[in-house]
Amino acid sequence: MKDIFTIYKREMASYFNQLTAYISIFIFLIFVMIMTFAVAQFMRVGDASLQYTFFYWHPLVYVLLVPIVGMRMWSDEHRSNTIELLGTFPISTWSVILGKYLAAATVWLVALALTFPIWITTNYLGDPDNFVIFSGYLGSFLVCLSFLAITSLVSSFTKDQVVTLVISSFVCFLLFLIGFDQVARWVQTIFGDEASEIFTSTGIWDHFRSLNVGNFRLQDFVWFATVILVSLLGTNFILNSKRA
Repeated sequence: MKDIFTIYKREMASYFNQLTAYISIFIFLIFVMIMTFAVAQFMRVGDASLQYTFFYWHPLVYVLLVPIVGMRMWSDEHRSNTIELLGTFPISTWSVILGKYLAAATVWLVALALTFPIWITTNYLGDPDNFVIFSGYLGSFLVCLSFLAITSLVSSFTKDQVVTLVISSFVCFLLFLIGFDQVARWVQTIFGDEASEIFTSTGIWDHFRSLNVGNFRLQDFVWFATVILVSLLGTNFILNSKRA
């Protein structure tokens, strides 16, 4: 734990001593507020649960912004050739991975926390179910953690941050797109109901949507945990193979 915390502190200092974290958080807040108030018309619709006016847009925003924050996780190590040096340090690769991952996750936790005015506004203007709102925040953060883990895996392959950004965003967009109703209906038309259900369950949208309406299903948490764990284990495998 001490090694993880040491890496975590170093990465947090790196994020907030540069503009990366500030710019990403600022863009996230601006974009989400524009979609909530200008596009989804929050004040006119009166969506007290925030399901469709606020949380609905989060996965799409994360598709691009999460890889922007995460693309430097291993690219810098590749470019400076410090990955090879990790083998000489008295610290495990897994500790470094978790330290970096938790630091990037904290940046997004701060970004989500800074949306608190929308929650305050909702409680001031109406009588929302705060459990559903909490569930929406949890679903949003789990999507973010999944996309971060995928970005970590992609970043472990290459030292080019642009390549990491493009590939990570593409993979995240595919996971986001799979669960959409239009895509599900297209699969259903060609392959049938059972294939459509299986196909939809592999994407992130179905699991996020469930939490967004306050429905806690075991399969949703298993799906998120699997994506995160497999991606981080893959990162560990790639980095250890490069250290060998």
